Order: sequence, then C-alpha cells, then structure tokens
Amino acid sequence: MKLERPLATRCRQGLALWLRQRGKQAFLKSLPPGARVLDVGCGNNSPRDAKVLRPDLHYTGLDVGDYNQRDSICYADAYVVVPAADFAAAISEHAGRMDAVVSSHNLEHCDNPAAVLAAMAAALRPGGHLYLAFPCEASVGFPRRRGSLNFFDDATHQVVPSWQAVLDALRESGVAPLYACQRYRPRLLACLGLVLEPLGWLLGHNMPAGSTWALYGFETIIWGRRNGAADQ
Repeated sequence: MKLERPLATRCRQGLALWLRQRGKQAFLKSLPPGARVLDVGCGNNSPRDAKVLRPDLHYTGLDVGDYNQRDSICYADAYVVVPAADFAAAISEHAGRMDAVVSSHNLEHCDNPAAVLAAMAAALRPGGHLYLAFPCEASVGFPRRRGSLNFFDDATHQVVPSWQAVLDALRESGVAPLYACQRYRPRLLACLGLVLEPLGWLLGHNMPAGSTWALYGFETIIWGRRNGAADQ
C-alpha cells in the first residue's frame, strides 16, 4: 500500500526530531531499512506516525483498545487488540522475531509490568533495539496539571516504574542500555517550558510540544540493545 505523507505530520515529526533527539521519532528514524517493529501500546495514532516517518518499516501495533487512532489503524502492517490480562502473552507470541520494540508510556498502564517488560525483551532478535519511555519516579511529587504532569493525574496509571528495577530487569533479560536518562530534559524544549510555565501554572495545563514535561524532566527514556550478533 502506498501511504500518503501528510504535510502537517511531516512538519511535526521534523520538529520532534530536532527538539527530542532521544525521543520515539528519533529512535524509529535510527532503525535499519525494513526493520520489523513491535509497538507495545500503540495508541494516539502511532501506526500512522511510524509509517509516515518510515514507510519501509514492517509495523505491528499491539494494544488493549483503540485509543485515539482515528484513521491510523490502516497504516499498520498488523494491528492486534487483546484483553489486558492477555497483554504479556500476546507480546510473547513475537519472541525472537523483532528488530525493534517500542513502548512509549505504556509500562505504567500495565497490570503486570514486570511480565510485559520481560516479554518485550524476549521479542527482540539478537542485536535488536528497545525504546522505553515512562513517567519518572519523581513525578509523584510534581504539580497537578491537565495533560498529566503528576503521575496520579492519569487515573489509568497503575504503578510507578522503578528506574533501577527496570534497568536491572533489562540486563537480566539480555538487553544492554545504550542510552538511559532518568529525567529527560532536552535543552531547547526545557527552555520553552520555562518561558511558558507561568501560563501553564495559571491555566493548570501542560504547555504545547511537551515543553512542560521537558522542564520538569517528566519522562524516563531508555534505549537498549539485545545482546548477540544481529542477523545478516
């Protein structure tokens, strides 16, 4: 299927690549041609965004519901919705088959995050790459904002992922961290967040482009690589 490359999406992604050099878009951009990608928790139009950025990727989306997808599902090469209780098992069906696994703000929503993390690591081929993003542990003390700044702003959050426990679990599963930042603060976005923070405080709302998250260092971001030689 030949996919359109909507101008607005391309502009937004270009800005994200520039401002968030360790974000999800940058991770997808870094993958080799034709990489097989499993997106764990693929809501908010993630299939469309991934395939517009990289039409060559073989993209599989997995979630427990259709969250803010609009016209996005048709972009996926495969799209699977399973009950929350079967989530880790559904990931395990891809064991050893994926060049990359993406989990962007999904781990904190899982009923059994340890099982999901282990299944994601096992889904990678030797040499495959993992992207993880989740709220930092310090976010439990951040101000309350619409758009989620305090961990408990989102009622669907389960347990705050532990920075050290996640790193230890990845290493035990054979995934070595290549980049690990407990509180990700890209400089330009954080500066924008600082300028906009008085308005954000007044409105009780996060400011655009992830600038409020960058100011506070809301996100933990980890890039990892599964041990072993990549397929030739």
